[in-house]
Amino acid sequence: MKAAAQTWNALPSMTRVRVPASARLIAWIIFLGFLLIIAGLAYMPWQQNISGNGRVIAMTPIERQQTLSSPVDGRVVRWYVVEGTRVKTGDLIVQISDNDPDVVNRLESELSSARERAQSLGDRIVGIQSARINALEAADSRIGMATERVRAADQGLDATNATLLAARQNLDRQTQLHARGLTATRSVELAQADLDRALAEVARAQAGLNAARKDEEAIESDRMRVEGEYKAQLDDANATRASATAAVPPLETRLARQTTQDVKAPRDGVILRLLSQPGSEFLKAGQPLVVLVPETDDNVVELWVNGNDMPLLHADDPVRLQFEGWPAIQFVGWPSVAVGTFGGRILLLDATDDGTGKFRLLVAPDPKDEAWPPRQYLRQGVRTNGWVLLKQVPLWFELWRQFNGFPPTSPKGPILSEPKEKK
Repeated sequence: MKAAAQTWNALPSMTRVRVPASARLIAWIIFLGFLLIIAGLAYMPWQQNISGNGRVIAMTPIERQQTLSSPVDGRVVRWYVVEGTRVKTGDLIVQISDNDPDVVNRLESELSSARERAQSLGDRIVGIQSARINALEAADSRIGMATERVRAADQGLDATNATLLAARQNLDRQTQLHARGLTATRSVELAQADLDRALAEVARAQAGLNAARKDEEAIESDRMRVEGEYKAQLDDANATRASATAAVPPLETRLARQTTQDVKAPRDGVILRLLSQPGSEFLKAGQPLVVLVPETDDNVVELWVNGNDMPLLHADDPVRLQFEGWPAIQFVGWPSVAVGTFGGRILLLDATDDGTGKFRLLVAPDPKDEAWPPRQYLRQGVRTNGWVLLKQVPLWFELWRQFNGFPPTSPKGPILSEPKEKK
């Protein structure tokens, strides 16, 4: 007994401390609770997602940042705004003056001359058309007269042919009677003379008919010549008038540009940058003058995601957004407990990348979720982080997937191929 007491006294003090049974029980309870928590977390639902970053932009291109250019060559006379000025549609922004102060007067003079020339050519065309009508009517009248002369000559020829026939019949009768001694030789001679006169009249009538026909042909040819000459004159006048008329629109455009030397705001917005100095810089037509940021409440988010994740995305997929400068607490796997994030839906997926393997998504506000921050906080260009929400899986599956490098799972499944058209 004494030896045992000496041995106990020789042990270190910590080895002689006895753990109370209650403490052991508490330790076991804590250990088991820890195991239960780990097991519970392993089977808790986890929201798979695809992350991306981007910025806030306007929905339509016309409401995005735009550059106003100089309408004419010249110099800036006066700025009516400074950087940060809010403007309304139609507000005067800058006044530009042409280097040549008399350019407007000269353009107006050229335009007036071009219009007068076009008008005079139009009057000339009207005159030519009127003269053509009169000349053709006169030619038609002459042709009608020649036709009547041909008809009269033809009728005269018929009459002389009838006279010739009668003269021949009379000569034959007189010849027969003279052979039987019933008429005098003088009667036969007179009948022969009548026949000769009839032959001469027929020849003269035939010659007159031929002359009338040739005259008719000549008048018809003259009519064709007159019509061709006037047609050539009309074609030349029309071509000249077309050329003169074509010179008017460019002059009107130049004059309109020169008279429109005041640049006005096309939309409500804020002046972001002034790109030219008054009086010290020569401007070319089309050179940028000012950068305007239109005001709009129709904003969307432009997100860029990795090309590996693109096949998992679809239009109308839900998205959670965190805007820079807006306080937020984000739990990626549990979006329901996140604070300061906002919901959205994929509106558009680009058909190609940006050249570096990134694809662009346009995300619009989710009408069923909380409204996005007001315009004074959510300006164009605000940087944004986004998470496209995919399928909900247990936490252990998500950890196993990430350890093995497997891709996440899309609720709609990947797009493997395009549907084939039916033949």
